[in-house]
Amino acid sequence: MEIVLYPHPALRWKSKPITQIDAELRRTVDEMFELMYEANGIGLAANQVGLPYRLFLVNPTGDPEEADQEFVFINPEIVSRKGSVEGEEGCLSLPELYGPVRRAKQIVVDAFDLSGEPYTLELDDLPSRVVQHENDHIDGVMFIDRMTDSAKRERADRIEEFETVFRSQQSTQDVASDEELKKRLKELEPK
Repeated sequence: MEIVLYPHPALRWKSKPITQIDAELRRTVDEMFELMYEANGIGLAANQVGLPYRLFLVNPTGDPEEADQEFVFINPEIVSRKGSVEGEEGCLSLPELYGPVRRAKQIVVDAFDLSGEPYTLELDDLPSRVVQHENDHIDGVMFIDRMTDSAKRERADRIEEFETVFRSQQSTQDVASDEELKKRLKELEPK
């Protein structure tokens, strides 16, 4: 398992709901937490590791020692948004690229945990932003889509560089073609 980089097709995939929580899914979540911490991240969506699942995990502290701050969101739904605040965001699938994004200040999110139990969280500030960012991922939306046109223009060269590197890897067959990657995503979708 590895974090896929923009413009991998998984990052634009609208994920399907998870229908079964089993040992394999729990192993996947453990691996995702390891990857997230290795990359100094605070959130990671299943799309970012090439899995078309409505699943993401967060730890707003980014500290693996603070396991009480780890949350797994299975089939999440943001049911309420209040306020508006702009803040800088980055993404493990676009390393070292940051930009301003306007998000709701407070949210209420419903989800299931790894035991299959439903829960509701009321979040604000950074935890709210992280959950909104990761929830976008499972809908195939990236933070660069939420930036203003002028902010996107300022970062266009860097975004284009990611595309150039990815397409170059495809041309040397280090990375599968978009068609093959999409076929694999379709095969991995929960039934």
